[in-house]
Amino acid sequence: MDVDTGITSEVLTIKSEIKLIDIFNEIIMKKSQAIFDYVDNLKLDANIKIVVVGTYFTGIGIVKKLSEKYTNILLIDIYPHLKEMINTPIGGVVKNPVEFSSNLDLIYTGDILIDTTGFGGITIEQSGKLNVDAFIIEDPVAEDNDELLKNKNNIHDRLNSVKSPNKAILKTMGIDTKTSGTMTLAIGVLTNALNECIKREGVLYSACEMGFFEEVIFKEQNIPKFLKLTDRNALKVSTIDPFDCDEIILKELSEIKSKMM
Repeated sequence: MDVDTGITSEVLTIKSEIKLIDIFNEIIMKKSQAIFDYVDNLKLDANIKIVVVGTYFTGIGIVKKLSEKYTNILLIDIYPHLKEMINTPIGGVVKNPVEFSSNLDLIYTGDILIDTTGFGGITIEQSGKLNVDAFIIEDPVAEDNDELLKNKNNIHDRLNSVKSPNKAILKTMGIDTKTSGTMTLAIGVLTNALNECIKREGVLYSACEMGFFEEVIFKEQNIPKFLKLTDRNALKVSTIDPFDCDEIILKELSEIKSKMM
């Protein structure tokens, strides 16, 4: 546990050893492991072509996990600069080469199609042209606790329009977030951790290092800057009674579950 003096010697600042990137990667790992297990259970050839649509952040984790066994993987995203994510620590490491393209027409070239685009992503019309061995789609809604988001969600229509003998939904939930996005879940983990910290006797306040990284990634298109920002202690607490704040973060992460439906 990292402990430092605060404004006075009577008040201490404790910092989590867990960094923001660790939180992202733990959430991504849960999702990508569920996908890997599903694909692996199909008992298909290791060279079967897998197309993953959407990089941020589920997609990048999925292709890296699948690359542990599969050798013909294509990652598609409309943002060309997201190709940089392949060679970053986000989502793990690539074991077999992963191709990248911003050409959405290539979604029809795969034997397995994994759609992580969520709200406003692949359309029902595009989905209806798919004829694949397996189709997997990520549900962008987590807990069904927001009526507007629930009504906006069209993944079941997309799923039903695809021609495939194997269809599945990746569902991630557990900490009462509105969506299942990795960024949303990470913020949920930290928000809940902040609330737990302030309940403890002796705590003055707590803060996290999370920023609005979407602007860095999509507006500034600066992946190195994003990586630098995530390489920070996730949580800091001002207290007169030190404790292990990593345990609080880990408890929140343990509540998040990813499963195939």
